[in-house]
Amino acid sequence: MILAAVSIGTGSANEITANKVVGLTTGLLIVHGLLNSLKTRQLAYFTSAFVFVNLGATFLIIIVLLATTPRSEMHPVSYVFGTKGLINGTGGWNTGVSFLLGLLSVQWTMTGYDCTAHISEEVRRAASAAPAAIIIATVGTVVSGWLLNIALILCSGPFDALPGPSGSAFLEIMVLRMGKHAALALWFFVCLTAFFVCQTGLQAGSRTIYAFSRDRGLPDGGFFGQVSAGTQTPLRAVWLTTLASILPVLLDLASPAAANAIFAMTAMASDLSYIIPIFLRRVYHSHPEVRFKPGPYYMGDGWLGWVVNVNCIVWTLFVCVIFSLPTELPVTAVNMNYSAPITVGVVVLSGAWYLLAAHKHYHGPVSNLPQNVQTA
Repeated sequence: MILAAVSIGTGSANEITANKVVGLTTGLLIVHGLLNSLKTRQLAYFTSAFVFVNLGATFLIIIVLLATTPRSEMHPVSYVFGTKGLINGTGGWNTGVSFLLGLLSVQWTMTGYDCTAHISEEVRRAASAAPAAIIIATVGTVVSGWLLNIALILCSGPFDALPGPSGSAFLEIMVLRMGKHAALALWFFVCLTAFFVCQTGLQAGSRTIYAFSRDRGLPDGGFFGQVSAGTQTPLRAVWLTTLASILPVLLDLASPAAANAIFAMTAMASDLSYIIPIFLRRVYHSHPEVRFKPGPYYMGDGWLGWVVNVNCIVWTLFVCVIFSLPTELPVTAVNMNYSAPITVGVVVLSGAWYLLAAHKHYHGPVSNLPQNVQTA
């Protein structure tokens, strides 16, 4: 996104290369690592600002797009909501599959809405605050994102001109309607929103590593399960997550297909992880060793809860199938989608680790006692 803005600002002669992408991404990840090394209270200020920047920029772009696009140049309703605007760019898939592949960008956006849950141990009234934040974030993203997509398609202009020299159809539409300077000014806030998203994503990932290490679910002897006495945050887990995030970025220099497969695998693995507790909750609801205590947000054991849970599981499994499909035909070694075999490999290795060793010392979450606070 940043390089797309540079391309628009300096002219199409500024080519976006893999070296530039890798270098910029690595630098940004290090910045995210530094910011995540701050105290939780300080990180909360960034999160609060993110809400206003995200919603404010979204609705401002919608308003400016509609105001700067002549009515005669807007696409008709049949193009926006009908089949006239459905363009199959897969090279071989039928229109139905092409439409489903188009949903992936939406699914990518929705992945990660559980970030609040990963820091629930660090907030007050977590039983109420965490699920409330997830619901608000999900509903807000759905509504604002849906309206933004409508405005973008309505004002998109000729399809053949997209994605343009910058490689970003979003930015090209803004430049077409607003002019370069106004588009770049608003694009700054779009980039800032993406920056905050990566910030919370790294924060959630580090808390996951911290929790598994603390609970002896990783083969590290609890090294990454320690909390810094100075910041009261898991600094070791933060920087392990940062370094682990940089590695697949570097892979893009050698094999973009492999790097893309890892990125797709993360979305698939995250979605699958969401439905595991839902599935187990329903399968073992009457097991004598299960002590389930409902929280403030609970739909009950009636039909409503069952319908929502089953719908969630079925939809997630369906989306994972779509995630596994190659986006273009014919399939070659370059455009092949390797996310499914990589995901299966990770599951097999994790299962083997649990059966061979982890089951001896990993027994689920443990209490986060004060003695876990050490100098890191």
